[in-house]
Amino acid sequence: MKGETMTTTDAPTASDEMESLAAQLRMPYTLTPGWATGIFLAELGRHRLIGSRHGDTISVPAQDFSGTSGEPTEGLVEVAPVGALQGFTTTADGTLGLVLIDGTDIPMIHRLLDFDSETLQIGARVEAVWSDKPVGSMLDLAGFALASSSESFSPRAVPGDLLPPVLQVDYSMTLDYQHAYGPYYGTLFNAVKYDRRLRGVTCTKCARVLLPPRAMCDVCFAPTSQWVDIDAVGTVQASSIVHIEFIGQRMKPPYVYSEIVLDGTSTRLIHMIGDVDAEDAKTAATPGARVRAVWSDRRTGSLTDIDYFKLIP
Repeated sequence: MKGETMTTTDAPTASDEMESLAAQLRMPYTLTPGWATGIFLAELGRHRLIGSRHGDTISVPAQDFSGTSGEPTEGLVEVAPVGALQGFTTTADGTLGLVLIDGTDIPMIHRLLDFDSETLQIGARVEAVWSDKPVGSMLDLAGFALASSSESFSPRAVPGDLLPPVLQVDYSMTLDYQHAYGPYYGTLFNAVKYDRRLRGVTCTKCARVLLPPRAMCDVCFAPTSQWVDIDAVGTVQASSIVHIEFIGQRMKPPYVYSEIVLDGTSTRLIHMIGDVDAEDAKTAATPGARVRAVWSDRRTGSLTDIDYFKLIP
């Protein structure tokens, strides 16, 4: 028996909407510095700044290729650990500065340490501050502070005892952000979180019911109007069995990922089919199979509040 839908005419109001979702994007990976930058990283632990020569230009950190011409470096040089502040920006986590190392042509970006509003000035002379415990990363150079005792020198030939390059750096980038829902997704996810119901909207021209809801129909481009309560029962249109592990998975592979058209709607909802063996799913979760949502105990206000869809015998 197909699930029923109930059409309503109430438009979303501010009190109906979830405004945003706190989210995080995290990407752990390994960084391959290359030969020149690898030597630059290795030598930081010995309190040396290594640059690269590209014609009349010297770059720090050292680079394998010119950022302007793409030509390979003509060799490495050692530069003084002092320079001049070219620009800066202050954030909640500290101050970053553009530092033009003496004898170089391209400023490098790094942390500024122990500055105040009076000393943080363009043109200020700065010197390197080294980490007490080098680990073979950019933070072996802790940052730059106001110059006091370091002497400058012109770029010179690198020492004969250079360390082997750092070949790989484990790295992780994390971005915390707020995903703004707007009135349509806000109304949908508010209903998911508090009422355990799904809501779509009807196109004013073709009468298609769209889930997720949106302001304009994606087929005839007419505006949408009436809200529709949708039973979380539908029909599988297509399925894939996922065997590969990757970051962000809620289920351990193998599991079934399907396109589902909920009764009364005209769009496909992508979700997981659960409580079925992956091998059995090859014949059970095929197009035409009927499924019903299984709600979790979580109330996050997102479609992950549905744990999965279960096959209806």
